[in-house]
Amino acid sequence: MKLSQFNFELPQDLVAQYPTTHRDESRLMVVHRDTGTIEHKVFKDIIYYFDEHDTLIFNNTRVFPARLYGRKEKTGAQIEVFLLRELNEEMRLWDVLVDPARKIRVGNKLYFSDKDNNDILVAEVVDNTTSRGRTIRFLYDGTDEEFKKNLYSLGNTPLPKYIGRKPETSDKERYQTIYAKEDGAVAAPTAGLHFSREVMKRFEIKGVNFAEVTLHVGLGTFRNIEVEDLSKHKMDAEFFKIKNPAIDIVNKSIKDKRKICAVGTTTMRSIESAVSAEKTLKTVEGWTNRFIYPPYDFSIANSMVTNFHLPKSSLLIMIAAFGGYDLIMEAYEEAIKEKYRFFSYGDAMLII
Repeated sequence: MKLSQFNFELPQDLVAQYPTTHRDESRLMVVHRDTGTIEHKVFKDIIYYFDEHDTLIFNNTRVFPARLYGRKEKTGAQIEVFLLRELNEEMRLWDVLVDPARKIRVGNKLYFSDKDNNDILVAEVVDNTTSRGRTIRFLYDGTDEEFKKNLYSLGNTPLPKYIGRKPETSDKERYQTIYAKEDGAVAAPTAGLHFSREVMKRFEIKGVNFAEVTLHVGLGTFRNIEVEDLSKHKMDAEFFKIKNPAIDIVNKSIKDKRKICAVGTTTMRSIESAVSAEKTLKTVEGWTNRFIYPPYDFSIANSMVTNFHLPKSSLLIMIAAFGGYDLIMEAYEEAIKEKYRFFSYGDAMLII
């Protein structure tokens, strides 16, 4: 298939700028692959689509405050530094994006201050990686724990740029799933944002199993696809790991022919990167750059929860591979007609 087949007109007023007041009261579109039926529900109704011994798989990555603002030595120019990933904990080396990049060269020092203008951290630029990418080294003599505490105290919640406002206090909680555990993501696994403690408890009472995997979401997930031929697109690699008890829970559900639901595209990419020769889930820890596009034979999950995504994005393309191109594009037309809210703080879709 071609990239242009995944284009559509999205009214800007449908891009959600804030989450719903309550996590589980966003809207839920239910798409039935077998009949082509589309239902309109509220997210907390999701519990009615699963039975005892079914399994939900969650990505338990935790978003860290990745967006910092520093000033350049001598000139004092303000520089945005977006932390992508830690390269070497002992040396305090980080892979980052800087803006404006034209002002930042190897050897420059950047100073990061608290709200009282006290310098807390200093970093030196040690390498250029891409046009906006740099490797920086934080010059800090304290313990790792103290360093991370200071670093995170200076950072801001990394809301996507299409949310055209500064982070507010509430975003620290709301741009995070309630089951987040493993620090490392620079963007939230947004399908999970709809799950409230009440919904999780009701699933638990119903006897539905929970399995957790970890994939640290990077900006590469959202990078524009520049090629018309999808087979030529290369995804940026993201770190992931899948271990017990998730392996045992999921594989028992496969054996028992139960419903297995991947909560989000990052969860789906994780489990599809860890399929054994017997079409079961296996233990993995490493990096994945798997790009899923139609046609694709999914091995583990037979249902999934997702948000509404950007035109021509790798996320929409994966959803179309899972739900069927014609049905998913019809569902997106319906979503626009019914004014569903799109992207990170938007509404949800359940494909079963």
